[in-house]
Amino acid sequence: MIYNGKQVSIEENTTLDQFIQINNYDIKKIAVELNLDIIPKLEYKNIILKDSDKLEVVSFVGGG
Repeated sequence: MIYNGKQVSIEENTTLDQFIQINNYDIKKIAVELNLDIIPKLEYKNIILKDSDKLEVVSFVGGG
């Protein structure tokens, strides 16, 4: 799978929610694009990632 521009390996049947947790993202502070589609947070548990997927995770950082 391509994750933020880099090739990574994933375990079979890994959900998007599991991937987010494994990578220590705060679900409240990210946006996820999977294969050019923005994914609603409520769908993370229903999506099984595939080797052919392209995933972009963007973190929001506060400040001024």
